[in-house]
Amino acid sequence: MDRIVGIETEYGCLLSEQEPNVNSELWPAKVKNYLFRQARAGTIDLHYRDYEEPPGNGGFLLNGGRLYLDMGHIEYASPECLHLHDLVTYDLTGDELLQSSLIALGAEGRVSFIKNNVDHHTGATFGCHENYLMKREAQFTPPILGTLLTFLATRQIFTGAGRVGQSNPLAFDFEPPQPEAQINFQLSQRADHIVNDIYQWVQFNRAIINARDEPLADYRKYRRLHLLIGDSNMSPFATALKIGTTSCILSLLEEGHLPRNLVLADAVQSTRDISRDPTERWIVDLEDGKTIGALDVQWEFHQLAQKYLCNTSAEMNWLLENWGFVLEALAQNHQSLIGGVDWITKKWLLETFMESEKLNWDHPWLQSIDLEYHNIDPARGLFFGVRPGKRIAEWNSSVRRPGTTHVSPLNTRASGRARAVAFFQNCNFPYVINWDSIACDSRDCLVMGDPFQTYNDAVDRFLAKPRPISPSSTEVDCV
Repeated sequence: MDRIVGIETEYGCLLSEQEPNVNSELWPAKVKNYLFRQARAGTIDLHYRDYEEPPGNGGFLLNGGRLYLDMGHIEYASPECLHLHDLVTYDLTGDELLQSSLIALGAEGRVSFIKNNVDHHTGATFGCHENYLMKREAQFTPPILGTLLTFLATRQIFTGAGRVGQSNPLAFDFEPPQPEAQINFQLSQRADHIVNDIYQWVQFNRAIINARDEPLADYRKYRRLHLLIGDSNMSPFATALKIGTTSCILSLLEEGHLPRNLVLADAVQSTRDISRDPTERWIVDLEDGKTIGALDVQWEFHQLAQKYLCNTSAEMNWLLENWGFVLEALAQNHQSLIGGVDWITKKWLLETFMESEKLNWDHPWLQSIDLEYHNIDPARGLFFGVRPGKRIAEWNSSVRRPGTTHVSPLNTRASGRARAVAFFQNCNFPYVINWDSIACDSRDCLVMGDPFQTYNDAVDRFLAKPRPISPSSTEVDCV
């Protein structure tokens, strides 16, 4: 992949009937407190990050990533990763951190963390955000952005996590939604909640691409593409396809190889139409008046990636081979994608259950099964009971590596940050840790503007400098 990438995942929290009177926001706070206080998985923030993130709300981890509370949810942000295998591994590390905490707290039978994007009971939605470092000089003209949006709207045919039913959120101009036909099952959990193609403020207007220019690196060299459209995937194979194929498209964009004739008439509407299409033909309207199938769109992007990126690395060759395998299977053999593509896996489980229990799609039982598919507990989550074919099973197994809760990637800026986290765990003077800097006080700061550098030596020198201990320095309690 050779691109700095990270994933931010918000987790739902599901309480059993044994916890009937407990606020669902209590357990995310308990788990956060446990990780920073007892498990010593990282260092807690001593300062306000913004008005919604007071001291003690979260902190950076020994693996270089970050964990904090966001609107009542636990959010885990992976460390910066340079290779696809590492990225998928460190995404799974968030699941390991949360599940191990529940076990340590004796709550694994009563409390579950759910790696999905929709609360069927309240209609709330929570995100899985992707971050891709790009060259600052990359051209984002309207035709290029239009082509990128076309890729993102159509990639859900293999990245979607699947969902039972539908949501009808208000549009950005707050017009009441029009009556719609009942949808039993759709490809994507996020599709119904995306109401704009490009927009800056996430809280007010969920868009496919977040336009805020916050590179978390040297702004003269880099920009950060922040995507809101993706689902949280249970299948590591699906995560690899989601991140890997998108990285391919961004390489084509930076090198000027994207086509100019693949711009959708309406990317938001196409996203929803593809997700909801029960025929699985996934036909979309292009800006030039023509129509095309999402599968054909993906084949065009795959062929361009094959032409310009093949043999650039072993990892790229793996990605191109499996991207093609999935596109062929989507047309001919869905069974071969069970355990690899989440929406196919979930739909197969639901239809098998419906047939055995003689149920229809409107039975409320199905929404419970939908949620349990995303339970991160291997003993309870329905995904873990699926046995995929050899190709998918080998990948899903290879990326589950022990020890990544306390060890960072060794080839990115996360390595230097992790050294600082370990050091600050045992100090009693003020510190500030950010993605692109560390500081011991407001006058002594180390800027880390290049995510491709480890900064190990620079961090060691910075931390070795003698400093007076402030008598007023105290550790801030987690809240």
